[in-house]
Amino acid sequence: MKVTKRGKEGLRGQEGKEGLCVLAISAFSALPAFRILYIMTIRHITSAEDLTAYDTWIKSHPQGTLWQSLEWRSYQEVLGRKTRVYIAEDDRRHILASALVVIDRTSMNISTWDIPRGPVIAMGYELSAISLVEKIRDDAKKEKCLSLFLSPAYPLKAHSLKLTASFRHQQPDATIHIHLTQTEDELLAHMHQKGRYNIRLAAKNGVTVEQSADVYSFYQLVKETAQRDGFTPPPMKTYEVFLRHLPGSFLMLAYAPGIQQAVAGLMGVLWNGTGIYYYGASSHEHRALMAPSLLQWETMKFCKTQQCHTYDLFGIAPPDSVQHPWAGVTDFKRKFGGETIVYPPEQQITLRPLTAAALKLKRRVMG
Repeated sequence: MKVTKRGKEGLRGQEGKEGLCVLAISAFSALPAFRILYIMTIRHITSAEDLTAYDTWIKSHPQGTLWQSLEWRSYQEVLGRKTRVYIAEDDRRHILASALVVIDRTSMNISTWDIPRGPVIAMGYELSAISLVEKIRDDAKKEKCLSLFLSPAYPLKAHSLKLTASFRHQQPDATIHIHLTQTEDELLAHMHQKGRYNIRLAAKNGVTVEQSADVYSFYQLVKETAQRDGFTPPPMKTYEVFLRHLPGSFLMLAYAPGIQQAVAGLMGVLWNGTGIYYYGASSHEHRALMAPSLLQWETMKFCKTQQCHTYDLFGIAPPDSVQHPWAGVTDFKRKFGGETIVYPPEQQITLRPLTAAALKLKRRVMG
């Protein structure tokens, strides 16, 4: 199995202030005594024209993902969260770095700001991204933000940002990408032997998979899975909003002969050529049927028919990690082969350290 680590060293330079930045760039000059200057502007964008340009940038950028897309922005707004889109651009209006910020506000009017799988950075413009995050940090401070979280595809290094390790795992530290440009026979050949066996066993047991809109049936499986694995599930509305309001979302349910209810379910989303496995649940009583394995295989085939080039299994424990919260699903996902992608750990900027410490103590005391 191939493992790819996302990592890149930052650059040094002159940082600007208050959203209008002048950076000294020498990479384009053949004479070392001269440096070319360009003007960089950082903006919070709202116009249709700017958002269209942003959409093109995200969907054409190698670091562009669902979580920095306008589709994700719309979905988060339906969930009741505020969002902002920031860009850093040069004087020719070329985007150099960008960030979709999701703002989650608590009942105490304290907020957290999140840049999921971002900021997105043009090659060689790490300084622009640092200035962008500084601007977002300054805006967040004015809005009673507790912490600003960011999880870029490549590490962002800047002493001025005072970045620390995050305590959350909302964006996975690693994932598996399966390349759907292969034939079905090639995909099966690259799986672990146990993965192929479980798929064939499920088919032999008569398990079938259907695309569905039956969120209620899926949620019954979610509740059972949550009770079995010891976590509190989100309300059913979360899954209803996902399926109805996130463009490209889909639901697959697995059924077995003689069993009225679904025995396994999967929610995913198609975005920009990638199929993403997002939520999964299954019946413990009928685990011997191996329905989750066939469910994944049928979903891969479905994504191929939708012209996807990649299937993202969305989240595994990083290689060599110990007691990672995603360890439980890792062995299951590794059976399908693919390429392991390792991301930098999520980071945060704590903007109200005393409040953050008080809330942390409250969680320890109250659980």
